[in-house]
Amino acid sequence: MTSAILLANRGVVEVSGEDAAKFLHNLVTNDIASLKTGEARFAALLTPQGKILFDFVVFALGEGRFLLDCPLSLASDLEKRLNMYKLRAKIAVTNLSDRLEAVAFPDAPERPNVEATALAPDPRSEALGWRALAEKGKIAVSGPLAAYESRRIRAGVPLGGVDFAYSDAFPHEADMDLFAGVDFKKGCYVGQEVVSRMKHRNLVRKRVTPYRAPGGAPEPGQPIRAGDVEIGVTGSAMGEEGLALIRLDRLADAKEKGDAPMAGGVALQFIERG
Repeated sequence: MTSAILLANRGVVEVSGEDAAKFLHNLVTNDIASLKTGEARFAALLTPQGKILFDFVVFALGEGRFLLDCPLSLASDLEKRLNMYKLRAKIAVTNLSDRLEAVAFPDAPERPNVEATALAPDPRSEALGWRALAEKGKIAVSGPLAAYESRRIRAGVPLGGVDFAYSDAFPHEADMDLFAGVDFKKGCYVGQEVVSRMKHRNLVRKRVTPYRAPGGAPEPGQPIRAGDVEIGVTGSAMGEEGLALIRLDRLADAKEKGDAPMAGGVALQFIERG
């Protein structure tokens, strides 16, 4: 039986109107102009310096309507920021977090048979299954959040506010380029020059990286040291698996020297992405 897991930490902001697709396309890191009705795409709104202000999953409903599945704690700020960029665009921005909720179906092999306002495969990873936005209470919840978190961590998908800090991390550092969150072929958007330069000049020094910790992963926020050098900080963790924001050069140096990365007295085994 497919599990339906409530993501209570998510909010929903609607952008609608005849200019909605163009408005979003010109602001965010991904291609919204080509997003078809019934599809979803991962994206972010950046500072002019290229740092992540908000990340979200964009659902296209058709007829100029888009729903942004974002962190609940940032939904009001996202609404205000989009209205700040609105100028003369023919759009309306509305925070619907009091009406709509996000539900994940991480083990669904095909489209779940549920009534939802928006429903699409999670655009970041097949391991996360399907994702829905629905009226509150419309979908019967049948699984614990821990089941979703375990899949997310195993897939290596970062969570903002835990695995990286908003306003302080570049998209590459949060692995958005690895999870289809950045379109490097689209035109300009806020922060695009910095993101493009990091890619083409190979300037990425830090990344959220998965690890295993036999015996149990440490709590988030623990400094990671290899010998006498601090190389990063732990993030999301579940069982023996976790994510950590790591300085890649320092991790490589530690590996060369044979220094085992440690956090909270626990040895971490970092996993190289294929």
